[in-house]
Amino acid sequence: MDQFNIEEEIDEIAGGEFEQTPVPKKNWKSWKSFLGMYAGEHAAGTEFMIGPLFLTAGVSAFDLIVGLLIGNFLAVLSWRFLTAEIAVTYRYTLYYQLEKICGKKLVVGYNLANGILFCFLAGAMITVSATAIGVPLEIEMPKLTDTRPNSLTWVIIVILVGTVISVIAGKGYDTVSKAANWMSPIIVIAFVACGIVALGQLEVKNFADFWNIWGEGGEPFPGQVKYTFWHVVLWSWLCNAAMHLGMSDLSVFRFAKKPSSGWTTAAGMYVGHYMAWIAAALLYAVYLKSPEAQAFLDNNEAPPVAPGPLAYNAIGVFGIIAVVLAGWTTANPTIYRAGLAFQAIVPKLSTFWVTLIAGSVATIAGIFPAFAMKLLSFVALYGFILAPFGAIIVFEHFFARKFGIQSFYAEKTKAPFNISVLMAWGISFGIFYTISMYFDIFLSFVTLPAWICCGLLYLFLSKALQKKH
Repeated sequence: MDQFNIEEEIDEIAGGEFEQTPVPKKNWKSWKSFLGMYAGEHAAGTEFMIGPLFLTAGVSAFDLIVGLLIGNFLAVLSWRFLTAEIAVTYRYTLYYQLEKICGKKLVVGYNLANGILFCFLAGAMITVSATAIGVPLEIEMPKLTDTRPNSLTWVIIVILVGTVISVIAGKGYDTVSKAANWMSPIIVIAFVACGIVALGQLEVKNFADFWNIWGEGGEPFPGQVKYTFWHVVLWSWLCNAAMHLGMSDLSVFRFAKKPSSGWTTAAGMYVGHYMAWIAAALLYAVYLKSPEAQAFLDNNEAPPVAPGPLAYNAIGVFGIIAVVLAGWTTANPTIYRAGLAFQAIVPKLSTFWVTLIAGSVATIAGIFPAFAMKLLSFVALYGFILAPFGAIIVFEHFFARKFGIQSFYAEKTKAPFNISVLMAWGISFGIFYTISMYFDIFLSFVTLPAWICCGLLYLFLSKALQKKH
């Protein structure tokens, strides 16, 4: 116990994030801490992008409204019964727990990929905030097809936004959580207000009018993929696959008193991924009736999706403020997670400095609007790459004893490299990515099969390859 207490004190001096030790009981947090964070993170910047992007994909009313109900519920169940359950059992970050299973050398590659992908996602949210700040400056907004910045002013705005977000994320989980608790009610009110104003602008007088905004669906916009009911269900479930099935949120729920804190993710799913996506889609539906949008469509081009102007057109300056904060509350915890990933590679650097490095990468990514404009496809890819590593943790936790394999094998054998993990991930990734590309199957359709395949392969390969100790 004395050794553990010494390590605990060192961890607290280093920043209090307990990257290499279980979170001690005195630092456990009630469900209220997670409620604000998840409501803030998921009623946030991505929602301003995703709602409109569903419209560009030609979804029908039934596909969207019912599909989102089911998909978001599956996501909540994944957080509650997988992520939170395992998090409170061990109370490790994802990166430290993987190190115990995979070995230090293998987990370095994972942490690098994980951190970079998180940075790209945070960069998309910095882009979202920048579209709001660009409204009063009257800068040209990025188009759906844009990949590079279109002006020096845009670059400067993104750098300023990214710097502020990165410094706050670098202050640690407590600061991230407090910022989310303060901002999330403002953002939620803004989404509700945007939705109500947009319904008035669309002259919706009853539920039938509301339903007919999407109706039976239609052809996707130029360059976009057609979404069906199953696209919506699986995408809304698996858009956060890296966080729940992929176990990234072990790093968050390790602070929870009980696994039941996992239910707080419902605030993010139904306030954010349901209400906010639909409200944002309504804003875009209003814009599509404008002469400017019709001119794009007449030229066989997709009208731009710029959250700042969409919210400003509905609720004025409050809309600009809401979009800035919305991008902020998603980028903040995402950069925090990326910082933890990088710190697992360079543990001697403080959490603050590695988070600033992550924020710098995110800011550079935010300069390029491609990550935001292709968010549906990017998030599907990111979940597909990272989620199967979570299957390693899940299958080991629930089935290691039944299969007669050693848990935390790399730690107990001092092995720097667990070949069973690499083979399980590589084979499952190779098989299902090839299927997706060869048969032109949307990646979200093969994410769950890849996850299950990876977990099963890990068990069988470990049984065959683990040495007896």
